[in-house]
Formats: sequence, C-alpha cells, structure tokens
Amino acid sequence: MTSLWDTPAFDNHEAVHFVTDEATGLRAIIALHSTHLGPAAGGTRFWHYAEDEAALTDALRLSRGMSYKNAMAGLPLGGGKTVILANEARTKTPEMLAAFGRAVDRLGGNYVTAEDVGMSVQDMIAISRETDFVAGLPVDEAGEVGGDPGPHTALGVFLGLKAAVKRKLGKDNLDGVHIAIQGAGSVASHLARHCAEEGAKLSIADINQARVEELAAQTGATIVDPAEILTVEADVLSPCALGAILNEASIAALKVPVIAGAANNQLATPEDGQRLEARDILYAPDYVINAGGIINVSTEYLDDGGPELVQQRIAAIPGRLDQIWDESQSSGRDPAAVADAMAQRLIGRA
Repeated sequence: MTSLWDTPAFDNHEAVHFVTDEATGLRAIIALHSTHLGPAAGGTRFWHYAEDEAALTDALRLSRGMSYKNAMAGLPLGGGKTVILANEARTKTPEMLAAFGRAVDRLGGNYVTAEDVGMSVQDMIAISRETDFVAGLPVDEAGEVGGDPGPHTALGVFLGLKAAVKRKLGKDNLDGVHIAIQGAGSVASHLARHCAEEGAKLSIADINQARVEELAAQTGATIVDPAEILTVEADVLSPCALGAILNEASIAALKVPVIAGAANNQLATPEDGQRLEARDILYAPDYVINAGGIINVSTEYLDDGGPELVQQRIAAIPGRLDQIWDESQSSGRDPAAVADAMAQRLIGRA
C-alpha cells in the first residue's frame, strides 16, 4: 500500500487531516502545506470524486498552490485547502456544514477557510456559526471587504490577461482579441463580461448548457462544445474550470499564443510548463494571475485595510507576471518553473 508520504502530490505538507462525521455524512480532507508566513489560508471545495485518491491529490495540489499564491501575492498567510467529498447527489446539509465548521475550529486558527468550487457565501455563514476561522462572509453595510471572492478573482485574471496580450501580441487593449474561455461559472462569467466590454471576441464552453447560453447572450460570445474549447484557434486560451487540463496531448493540440486563466493547477505536471515554452506559448502561472479572490478574503480576515487596499493589491498582479516573464526570458526557464522557485524562496523552501 502506498503511504501518504509516497503520494506524488505530497510536498512535505505540514499536516493532512482526514475528517469524518458519521452523523452528518461529512468526509473531508484538510491539507496544510505551509504556515511559514502565517496561518494556512485557502478555500473549501465541495466536489464528488470518483475515487478517494483523487480527492487527496486535489487537496494536496491545491494547498501547495495556495502557499505559492499567498506568498506571491505578498500576503502574511500560509497555504491550505479543504476538499469535502460529496456524494453523487452532492447532498449538502446545514448539519454537515456545522460539523465541518467544528473541524476547522479544532485546528485552533492554523487554518482559515473560505469559498471554493461548490461552496457559497451562505455556506460560509453556516460554517462561521461554529468557528471564527472563516472568511468570504457577506459585505457589511459599511461596504467593506468581504463576500463572494469570484469577482475579485476575475478582475485579477482580466488584468493579468491584458498584460499577457500586451507582452505577446503587442496590443494595449482587447479590442478584436479572440479569447477562448473554458468555463461559465462565477469567475469565468465576470471575466467574460470584462473582456466583452473591452471589445474582445469570445468563444465559451461549459458543461452547463443553460449557464453558457445565458453568458453568451450577455456577451455576444460563440458557444463551443466543451470537448473542442482547448483546440479553438484564438489569441488567448483562458482555462476557468478545473485543473490539470494542460498535458502532453492537449498542449500539442493548442492553437493559441497565450494562456491566461483562473483555474487552479492548470499544468498536469511540471514538464508541461516546459512543453508550453517549447511551443512558444506565453503562460501566466495560475496561482499568480488568479490571486484576486484570496486577496479580497484575506484583507477581510486580517482586517488590515478596506476596498482601496484590495484594489491596490489586485492591481499589482500584472507587475508580478512581468517580473516572472522577464526572469523566464533571461534565464531560459519556463514561467511556471520561475514562479515556483520564487514562491519556494518566499516560504523558506528554496
């Protein structure tokens, strides 16, 4: 039997907690990758996995990504992540959320959670009844930071995507730029609207037909079959769904010069960053470009500023990407490897 320490996605995680509550049906994995810079912060994903091993891999990869994301965003936070293993019906009850909140509370502040795929602001409210170690709660009447992190993630991706287009295509705006967006969820929808407002031509795919049709009607996008979105001939591919979609086969079939999207863990393996570089495709490392959401909820949790500070921190994302691309160009290493090395230095793992 393979031990946890031998799992390929295990990266010297500080702790991995397996949570079970039989009364509510809760099964969850809370992975804490690093607390070098502060409490491990990262959202909770509610998802049905065909195999438990896939859930563990997701938790391990996502938590490492949060360590890197928070470090590269200049936040005083470490990295962690939770996956709640949903059943096929994706049954979620108030009792299950309460049990999860108690599990988070038992960690004593070493882990701070927020929304991720399958979770909502209302879910965070339910969890907050059991623990203070939660962010992404509704914005208060004063209009301070908080609430759904999706729009903030989308804004950061939009700014980063524009920086990539300027660097690779020499264009200062998105007018006429063809962007293929994989996904039509919260982040993808906000991103699509930003891009459409600036005159971009959009192709969009999502497994939820009703959702993608609504977004296409709002933005004038062309709807593409989900199986074909990665092979659309466009200026930019923006992955905004689940991860590990860039692998040896899919990279060989790409017809874009730029990849800039919100999905976590877009590269299936480290070698895939090298494959993109070999094809002269400019890649925006996912945990750098998609940091807007954690910037917003961390500012809420840390209470170290207001909306202006959130906007200021998000506006710094393009500059961080340019720094990575500059070092990639001068060193010959691909941008993903450069970003990883930077993040590892920041969390004391150089």
